[in-house]
Amino acid sequence: MALSNIPLSFGFSLALSAFWHDAIAQSESPRALPDTPLTTLIVVGAPEPVDTRIEGVSLDSDVLRPLRAATSDTASLLRDVPGVGFQGAGGVSSLPVIRGLADDRLRIKVDGMDLISACGNHMNPPLSYLDPTRVGHIEVFAGIAPVSSGGDSIGGTIRVDAPAPEFAGAGQGILLKGEAGTFYRSNGNAMGANISATAAGKNLSVTYSGSTAQSDNYTAGGDFRPAGLAYSQTAQSLYNSTRWLPGDEVGSSQYKSTNQSLGFALRHDNHLLDLKLGNQRIPYQGYPNQRMDMTGNTSTQTNLRYTGQYGWGQLETRVYREHTEHEMNFLEDKAFWYSGNAPGMPMNTDGRNTGATIRGDIALSARDLVRVGGEYQRYRLDDWWPASGTGGMSPNTFWNINDGQRDRYAIFSEWEAQWNPAWLGLFGMRHETVSMDAGPVQGYNTGGTYAGDAAAFNASDRSKTDRNWDLTTLVRYTPAKTQTIELGYARKTRSPNLYERYTWSTGGMAMNMINLAGDGNGYVGDPDLKPETAHTVSATFSWHDSGQQDWELKVTPYYTYVNDYINARRCGAGDTNATSGSFCNGANLAAADRFVFLKFTNQDAQLYGFDVSGHFPLATNTGFGTFSANGVLSYVRGKTVNGTDDNLYNIMPLSAKLSVMQRYKGWRNTAEIHLVDAKSDVSAIRNEIATPGYALLNLRSSYQWKKARLDVGIDNVFDRLYSYPLGGAYVGQGVTMPPNQTLQGIPAWGTAVPGMGRSVYAGLSVPF
Repeated sequence: MALSNIPLSFGFSLALSAFWHDAIAQSESPRALPDTPLTTLIVVGAPEPVDTRIEGVSLDSDVLRPLRAATSDTASLLRDVPGVGFQGAGGVSSLPVIRGLADDRLRIKVDGMDLISACGNHMNPPLSYLDPTRVGHIEVFAGIAPVSSGGDSIGGTIRVDAPAPEFAGAGQGILLKGEAGTFYRSNGNAMGANISATAAGKNLSVTYSGSTAQSDNYTAGGDFRPAGLAYSQTAQSLYNSTRWLPGDEVGSSQYKSTNQSLGFALRHDNHLLDLKLGNQRIPYQGYPNQRMDMTGNTSTQTNLRYTGQYGWGQLETRVYREHTEHEMNFLEDKAFWYSGNAPGMPMNTDGRNTGATIRGDIALSARDLVRVGGEYQRYRLDDWWPASGTGGMSPNTFWNINDGQRDRYAIFSEWEAQWNPAWLGLFGMRHETVSMDAGPVQGYNTGGTYAGDAAAFNASDRSKTDRNWDLTTLVRYTPAKTQTIELGYARKTRSPNLYERYTWSTGGMAMNMINLAGDGNGYVGDPDLKPETAHTVSATFSWHDSGQQDWELKVTPYYTYVNDYINARRCGAGDTNATSGSFCNGANLAAADRFVFLKFTNQDAQLYGFDVSGHFPLATNTGFGTFSANGVLSYVRGKTVNGTDDNLYNIMPLSAKLSVMQRYKGWRNTAEIHLVDAKSDVSAIRNEIATPGYALLNLRSSYQWKKARLDVGIDNVFDRLYSYPLGGAYVGQGVTMPPNQTLQGIPAWGTAVPGMGRSVYAGLSVPF
């Protein structure tokens, strides 16, 4: 049998076997679909019993509610998940990091849709399209992810879903319900509101939800730079700012976001059809670690799903369409006028994302469950920069990516077997074809900076096709009621994104526009990049009480080797076809203590570390309620292994969270300490900034009435000045674009984006 036919024949032969079994086997009824597949998920921050998947974490509404008032960034709801961090970005747009792997290296599904960031700075990542108040459930697979959870990723899968549709119960008539809420946070003068309403009968449900959030610049826990004008006066008077920034104010950290959705659901017997329509508008969002800001982002989404229960199992199909219109320029903390008469640097992006999925969960017997399915995704991207003024950014439109195309075709088969009460196993295979292409490009003009690079790019073969294989094997052994051991291996593959492959100019300004890392450096793509292939092994050891209710200690060591990891190297004279003006030169190769220019490249890399988490009771049924403790400890190390021996970028140092929770009547109170070690293992090729260690104290409390809920808290109680290790380089103010390091007003290299200082917050929600 040809290798390319294995997943397809394997899946369909199992499916045929299932239907045949259902038709003729009378001696044994097929088992019902299990509520708990292969492995176990833990509800973070709570000791209630939950039994789900390997290395995964499930966050339900009870866990999420206390966190919503403190943030407008959905990604930050994952902050208590072992091994998860956040790459700094805008106030509603941080990027999750799982065990050192971030952004496109993770498969992030929002209401089942595979969303794609349509921006050279990845300012609109998938989780930015769902407000925290709309999140009903989150599921995280770290490292060892079943092939049925998604492909084209190497670091894990995150599923974020809005609440499921509700229907009136038998004899209830019409169900009418809703909730309204509001919040205020002192740091940044952040405020917002949300509302949702449902009208439903026995078979038809209609739900509307809307939310808005906005904030001014936030302040750090102290002065992290000298106070002064947002950018200094230079020889060109148009760079002179009238906006004063105190030394503790983080420039370009303001935002405003509005989200709306309308859902329709229709059910009949064991069949459900639901349609969701979504719209997002972000009129502005500043980025303290990017040289540009978001000056507009509009997204429209259509998501149609069918789910049906049959005698042989469950069938789910989905089709979706998402359209993003994105704009960048400079907000008030960054210089707007350039070259005497150029009103900023307008940069526009248009992304069209269409997808379809089908999946069947087939119960072959009381022991065996098979999942088979396929996915299709069609993505189109245009990224163009209109001419500005009459100088170097004129007279033509700069085409950064013209008719970018990225199409995925995937099939998978997955077999789960409960061999006996002590042993459970899963084996899955997935094949993906990723086809990519891009049209011809042009610069602002035919000057030396652009003409040679554009001509070379246009003459190259830009059509690329990758054929990628994924494999996951998991085993769970339960030797006793108080112990569980899980072992896993995964081979995962990710193809480059459009920006990594098809950005082409080695001009300093153009490269500074391509930055997926928030490190202040500039990047240029490589059409010949190979897909990343990660091999991950991990083991999870869990000790707990026999009922899995009172206490648990969970330890997970892991190791990942990545062939052709998409990293970066300094670009030199051999990487440019420009006759003049390129910043790929000898000085760039030797530069230290400054921002540099890089070219995406493949290098082998390894990551290893461990996660430890646990919870246990401190005191129960006292006169002051019940007390429990929770803890998370995470460590990851990442390095290249192909001779450069460099540290990987944006690797979180050793960190820990310890919390004590009190439950007393309607009160739920938590005191939390967050400890982070100094970050000294930094990427030399990027001139990454080291950060010192720190400790933070956070307090939060909630009270639940029958008709209302109040959440209050204080983050960073002692107003500590610190730099979050994954926050990136501070370029949030000044004349951010000319690469000449000597020009006054450009943010100096060496300042990390500081974390937020003390913030007192309160949120009120009222159901009706």
